[in-house]
Amino acid sequence: MSATTPQAPTKLQLLELLAAIGTAQWRDFAAAAAHHGLTAMQAKVLAQLDGPLPMRGLAALLVCEASNVTGIVDRLEARELVRREADPADRRVKNVVATDAGREIIRRVREEMQQTHGALDTLDEAESATLYALLQRLRPTMEKDA
Repeated sequence: MSATTPQAPTKLQLLELLAAIGTAQWRDFAAAAAHHGLTAMQAKVLAQLDGPLPMRGLAALLVCEASNVTGIVDRLEARELVRREADPADRRVKNVVATDAGREIIRRVREEMQQTHGALDTLDEAESATLYALLQRLRPTMEKDA
């Protein structure tokens, strides 16, 4: 019996697999967010807020209209999970900033993503390191216009 070299997957096969994993991860994220009374989009806003972010920039990251972001931020602000601040460089621009409560709730959402954690637990240390390195290589290209 001769060993054969496995054929590399096509780009279409890779895209389909990434889409399936992304969809499953999004469902898991949305379910964990719901446990905290958040919609998936509200949780996604919180997940984007590593620092102050202009409303227009947030809309671009979420791929939606600024008016939609206003409503999402209004609801998060009512729960004291975010606040709006004037941008120090341009007082006309409003930045969205996560509060301590907002950072804590998104940390818990991520921690409670059981399906995603379970899938990652199937990887050994070397596989996790390889996956991390590969995703880090893809990320800048995927996010360059975001």
